[in-house]
Amino acid sequence: MQRRPYGTSGEHLSVIGFGGIVVSQVEAVEAARLVGQAVERGVNYFDVAPSYGNAEERLGPALEPYRSDVFLACKTTQRTRAGAAAELRQSLKTMCTDHFDLYQLHAMTTDEDFAEATASDGALAAFVEARDQGLVRYIGFSAHSAEIALQLLDYFPFDSVLFPVNWVNYFRADFGPQVVAKAQERGTACLALKAMARSLIPQGAPKRYAKCWYDPIDEPELAELALRFALSQPITAVLPPGEASLFEMALDMADRLAPLTDAEVEDLRVRAEGNTPLFELAAT
Repeated sequence: MQRRPYGTSGEHLSVIGFGGIVVSQVEAVEAARLVGQAVERGVNYFDVAPSYGNAEERLGPALEPYRSDVFLACKTTQRTRAGAAAELRQSLKTMCTDHFDLYQLHAMTTDEDFAEATASDGALAAFVEARDQGLVRYIGFSAHSAEIALQLLDYFPFDSVLFPVNWVNYFRADFGPQVVAKAQERGTACLALKAMARSLIPQGAPKRYAKCWYDPIDEPELAELALRFALSQPITAVLPPGEASLFEMALDMADRLAPLTDAEVEDLRVRAEGNTPLFELAAT
């Protein structure tokens, strides 16, 4: 599988990553199969969080035989120094590892998130201490707000940002390119969420996939275009949806993810019409 540089670190990550939600709520033997298959196919980037159900409990043991060969990322929604430090240590224990390659502020969304996490007794201070202690190697954040992501990139030299890079968001809401550009300017790696999302689910409509709060793409032809769109941007890797069947579909496409042609970009622009973007820029 193609690998791309993780910022300026010298690390190289598989362009398709493994989101821990894939193994949430599955039996241990199935988790081991999914992880083993991913590693065998060239995946070396794994991402998890304690808020993903029992994903840590399933992913940790399944990944243990391969731990030295993979780049393991985890996150915390704790915003205080003490809370983040405690959750980090619990995640390390649950994940059967003595360090994370990447530890991230999870779901940074509001001004309050920013203020709390960056305070003198905030979570970011715990991250720096953990890096000094060898418990984490790199520091990042995930966000669903372009405004907060830009503030964070200006505030601290993060190693990476995990952020939605999605064709409908780009074409319908101009949401995403400014964060990718700022990350590139800062030498910060950009890891992509929601590349295979199509649209918000209409209010009152049922979810088609239990692990997707949005409507994901499950047609192979469009899914491949959507992944290629994301990977045509200056990013490092994409995390496919947490539904196992959709992750495996992305895995099957991993050797076909060449940059889009101009004609394909225009085709996607047209196909974005009628879809509701998952995220939008804040009103000014």
